[in-house]
Amino acid sequence: MCQSCGCASASVSAPPHPATADGAAAGGPTRTIDVRQAILADNDRIAAHNRAHFDAAEVLVVNLMSSPGAGKTALLEATVGALAQRPGGGPRLAVIEGDLETDNDARRIRARGVPAVQITTGGACHLDATMIHDALDDLDLAALDLLFIENVGNLVCPAGFDLGHHHAVALLATTEGDDKPAKYPVLFRTVDLVLISKADLLPYLDDFSTQRAEAAVRALANEAPVFPTSARDGTGLQGWIDWLVARVAQNREALASRPVDAAAHGHVHGGREGLGHAHRPAARHAGADRP
Repeated sequence: MCQSCGCASASVSAPPHPATADGAAAGGPTRTIDVRQAILADNDRIAAHNRAHFDAAEVLVVNLMSSPGAGKTALLEATVGALAQRPGGGPRLAVIEGDLETDNDARRIRARGVPAVQITTGGACHLDATMIHDALDDLDLAALDLLFIENVGNLVCPAGFDLGHHHAVALLATTEGDDKPAKYPVLFRTVDLVLISKADLLPYLDDFSTQRAEAAVRALANEAPVFPTSARDGTGLQGWIDWLVARVAQNREALASRPVDAAAHGHVHGGREGLGHAHRPAARHAGADRP
């Protein structure tokens, strides 16, 4: 998969020159072209553009990352229900779903009455800022307070791509092993919150320790909160909801204290002027129609 999205390595070597009879390169030494830096620079530019859209609309954006099957969609389903029970119905939210194929997760979210846009990447193992920008054409940011981006299930590549989000959250399932932060430090070093998902299984798993998992995060010099959650029995769900509501309020307070980006004001979705596209396979996305 990584070969198709260009994130397999930091550089790409040019093909060698034809060899002469004595084995020497006819045209001199081979050249190494650093393409990853250019890809990330282009992505970061579009991510900043996305963030301007989000800030103009006062929408908090949370990027959810984990390995496949860690429970991101189940957490979002439980989150929708919990937020709906808050006074006034809680923050207005939508979801952008990322998968290689199918719109299964988006349909699960729409069944809860929440707008969801499905991005199918084809072969790319992560979302990028251009994919998110394209998906915004199917969302009314002015009608939202909170937007979740459920990234493609992968503990490596998603951590390297800014999407324009404000916060990154990692799910670590109890079924995966408590050493994952040590094995995949790039992701766990930079996230703002670590949720230990499927906590209802802890009584049956003698090889997972929440203490060891948190220690592995702390060893990366990350002081982000780490706590267990279960979408099935509600363990830790209130702490997660409180964290989200607090972040939404803090984001609005921060935006109120600074001028709105003139480039984004009145242009909170759509508009591809001057953007270009990252070097990746074209992604497909399905709209956010409510059920």
